[in-house]
Amino acid sequence: MFKFIASRTLQMLAVLAVTGTITFFLVRLAPGSPFDQERNVSPEIRRNLDAYYGLDQPIMVQYWRYFSKLVTTGDFGPSFKYSNRTVTEIISESLPVSFELGIYAMIIAVVIGVTAGVLASLRPNTMTDYLPMSLSMIGISMPTFVMGPLLLLLFGLQLGWFNVSGWSSFGDKVLPALTLGFYYAAYFARLTRGGMLEILSQDYIRTARAKGASELRVVLRHALRGGLLPAVSFMGPALAGIVTGSFTVETIFQIPGLGRYFVTAALNRDYTLVMGTVILFAALISVFNLVVDVVMVWLNPRLKFD
Repeated sequence: MFKFIASRTLQMLAVLAVTGTITFFLVRLAPGSPFDQERNVSPEIRRNLDAYYGLDQPIMVQYWRYFSKLVTTGDFGPSFKYSNRTVTEIISESLPVSFELGIYAMIIAVVIGVTAGVLASLRPNTMTDYLPMSLSMIGISMPTFVMGPLLLLLFGLQLGWFNVSGWSSFGDKVLPALTLGFYYAAYFARLTRGGMLEILSQDYIRTARAKGASELRVVLRHALRGGLLPAVSFMGPALAGIVTGSFTVETIFQIPGLGRYFVTAALNRDYTLVMGTVILFAALISVFNLVVDVVMVWLNPRLKFD
């Protein structure tokens, strides 16, 4: 297991290096500059700003300076648009908000999706199966940037049950979490149903039932561990999707999370903030996938740490 984790860690570092390099050159080669939207900036002030942030240097010099400082100190540098604030400060303030939203969304997705999938597998080709699977198909077909405004319009503006923006009270957090959670609950439901149907048809399940085991014991003790393997394998991509999907949700609901900062940074050509968020999200997704791989081996003894 230690060898497996060490190998995956080295792969993660290589992925971060490639991702950071590609992002660095893409944001700098894109048209525009961090200071294009500044008003009444004279050419001399513009040259001074470029010199202060090192933008007057050749791009390879900028690349070397940025990554050498990042590797040695872990500093993402100052933000170009948020004066007197560093990228590290912005991340430390906004990441907990995005992390909290992701936890709520994942809990909703797993609880609703797994429950619906298990119930559907126990009564295949009945209304208990057709109804949740039809809803899951609708959920898969409806992206978060469509579901979010619909929930906001219905439960926020029309019914007034929940707040439509902010992140300070319980009412602020319900609609964003549901918007993210419902979308991935649909995937968990279909994957859980497929995995459970395959396991419930195995000989050892029929043997357990023949011995008089209750249906609840058959499901919880014998079938669930193997039936959840497809859903567990999807957890890595789901966590990655929730992290990146929060960009849209945080913008719709005006949540002060890191995803919203990433969107504004891309629009404002805030090079250092874009770099910091991309590298951070790539690292988080790599860690999520590693954890999921370890859990998969624990659930399925036939798998090994290769």
